[in-house]
Amino acid sequence: MKLKLLTLLVAASAATNAFAEDADRKTWEVTSEVGAIITSGNTETTTLKGGLKVLHNLENWNNEYKIDGIYKEDEVEDDNGDKDKQRTNEKYSASAQGNYKLNEKNSHLFICGSHVSDCFGANRTESVISAGYGLRLLDQQNMWLNAEFGPGYKFFEYSDDSTQVDDNGNLLAGESDSEIIALGKLDYNWQISESARFTQLVAVEYGDSNTKTRSETALLAKINGSLQMKVAFNLTNNSDVADDEESTDTETSLTLVYSF
Repeated sequence: MKLKLLTLLVAASAATNAFAEDADRKTWEVTSEVGAIITSGNTETTTLKGGLKVLHNLENWNNEYKIDGIYKEDEVEDDNGDKDKQRTNEKYSASAQGNYKLNEKNSHLFICGSHVSDCFGANRTESVISAGYGLRLLDQQNMWLNAEFGPGYKFFEYSDDSTQVDDNGNLLAGESDSEIIALGKLDYNWQISESARFTQLVAVEYGDSNTKTRSETALLAKINGSLQMKVAFNLTNNSDVADDEESTDTETSLTLVYSF
């Protein structure tokens, strides 16, 4: 079922041109991202990655809506030498953020809600609502740097096979919890040339139970007026994980990006 949902997301990303033709280009900005890797022979793998980002620019508000997903299957050999394809990664996320423009140049107040479902992450699900202040720290012709910070509230669920325990030694697998967190984000964009752009995003969620750091480093090369190729390196680090889990997850991807 989840694979079908991601397939629909990939299909929607490829078909957003029809949506853009009806939208006001000065008000709406749509970016779709899609990638797929399928191998066969000695090794069989299937990886699908899709995303959709919509910016809605109004007189007093700039709103952003995002949805992303990744699904991966690998051929795994068991102790008897039998090979079978197993799901090795499955993650979906959605977010909506409203930015209210202030009188000061390039500053805003924001409110944001997000949800992540990660079958192989430290937490099975995470939902965050936050609010705060954003401003532009650097504003040049070919580059800019934005910053956002503020408080938030996170509700999360431990995975069913988690080996983490609470202060009393009780297993937390399948349990839910919540906490107040502090958030900070830096978003850097450098237009290297007419056909090349570099972006760097770093976001931190600080809470009593865990500090989560996310980073995306990306290089986009224009193929034609609307189509770009994107090479990205994503890193997610959790400060507090179970002894049998890695604290850092990384992902390197090559995707096509269509913007209008």
